[in-house]
Amino acid sequence: MTDMMALTSPGFDSVQVGDTLPELTLPPVDRRTLALFAGASGDHHPIHIDLDFARRAGMPDVFAHGMLGMAWLGRLLTGWAPQARLRRFDVRFQGITHLGNVIHCGGRVLEKLDVNGERCVRIEVHSANQFGQTKIVGEALVALP
Repeated sequence: MTDMMALTSPGFDSVQVGDTLPELTLPPVDRRTLALFAGASGDHHPIHIDLDFARRAGMPDVFAHGMLGMAWLGRLLTGWAPQARLRRFDVRFQGITHLGNVIHCGGRVLEKLDVNGERCVRIEVHSANQFGQTKIVGEALVALP
């Protein structure tokens, strides 16, 4: 049986500090996406799906779950290396993702290091909308063959 991770992961020796991950751009955030994520995640907080509730909370409309934005960054990472290689993934939420936002996710290799006997890279990840407003920033640690 072939090790699929070895076939799809970038290799530690071929990755350099400063390398960027292929950008991931999502379609505009819409109500359908929010409803589907609410169902998939079990997070049915009304601020994400009920316009009247959102307005009573002082918001102009519903907005995306923070964890949906984190999931998109996870998709960026797992498009670059298999999920089984992800060792750590931390983010800080910086802004609200409103309906109509087109989210661009990116990443950059910050460091190559040895962690518990594994060759790893530390990656900076971020997302921003079409206006350049940062939504999420964070870091991930990925083990590479």
